[in-house]
Amino acid sequence: MSFFADGCLLRVFIDETNKKDGIPLYSWLVRRAKEIGVAGATVTRSLEGYGGHHRIHTAKILELSMDLPVVIEFIDTQEKIEMFIPVLDDALRDGGLATLENVKMQVYTSKTG
Repeated sequence: MSFFADGCLLRVFIDETNKKDGIPLYSWLVRRAKEIGVAGATVTRSLEGYGGHHRIHTAKILELSMDLPVVIEFIDTQEKIEMFIPVLDDALRDGGLATLENVKMQVYTSKTG
């Protein structure tokens, strides 16, 4: 029988060219989340999108294909995600968008080790 527990999903939208401390911001955020102990993080590179500047970023146009939207999803308990929010606040000073939603989560792991 599965038991789904209350969790929290933090979704962050940035451009792939955003950097922090000389490395891609998405990578920097994933590493900080791991240090804090956030249960999981996934980075997804988008094919097309736009944000606050209303400039379309797309993989269809060669010149713009190096600045595509990136979505980073972090999932854990609400308490753990709230511990990560100050890190995010500092990292997104140059722009970005974050959403937060309550979710039901179930972790599935391998029984072989």
